[in-house]
Amino acid sequence: MIKTTLATTALALTLAFAPQAFAEDAALPAVCLPAAPVEKPMGDMGGMNHEADEAHTALMAGMDSMNANMMAGAQNPDIDVAFVCGMIPHHQGAINMAKAELQYGDNKWAKDMAQKVIDAQEKEIADMIAWLESEGAKE
Repeated sequence: MIKTTLATTALALTLAFAPQAFAEDAALPAVCLPAAPVEKPMGDMGGMNHEADEAHTALMAGMDSMNANMMAGAQNPDIDVAFVCGMIPHHQGAINMAKAELQYGDNKWAKDMAQKVIDAQEKEIADMIAWLESEGAKE
């Protein structure tokens, strides 16, 4: 069983009100929140700090949110829970990127693929959250 600490609760509140963290995304379950804040792992997206148009900015924003939240979720001491907690924002990042494609893309095949990604990843996120609420909470 994972115990909720004051630090975990504080981080949960910070993430809940942070504009860059899961603004439209599925919230990380409490078991996924680390006891200490996590630094963003990629900062400038690995050197991609050139000026980008609105479409590319939206695409990169989805990745930026994903990276910080994957690192937070993956800190759980139980490896199974850490894996699932890290995968939730990974899947959400794919959804965010697919939404950018739907909004800004022109190619029918790419837009159809984006919708398939959204449909599949939303179901998998729901499955992972359900597992965390049942089996993951017992770890």
